[in-house]
Amino acid sequence: MDADALIAKHIEPDPLRPGPDDVRLKPSGVPVWAIVGQYLALDRDAAQVARDYGIPLEAVEAALAYYERHQAVINGRLAANAA
Repeated sequence: MDADALIAKHIEPDPLRPGPDDVRLKPSGVPVWAIVGQYLALDRDAAQVARDYGIPLEAVEAALAYYERHQAVINGRLAANAA
């Protein structure tokens, strides 16, 4: 599945927090920034992130595809959370 299809299938905006840094996974509601942060903390182990969150690996791949397109805003969110 290509990146556009993955994102469309698994990613949705958070209606309570609009903006590209607050998108989340369908239907779990896990924020993409949380998936990316865990992925980076685990030395880029997508399978472990999927296990940790109890979500399909494809959903993690969708979050990473979204991150690839919106790195600046997601990195900004991660930095703000770390501060």
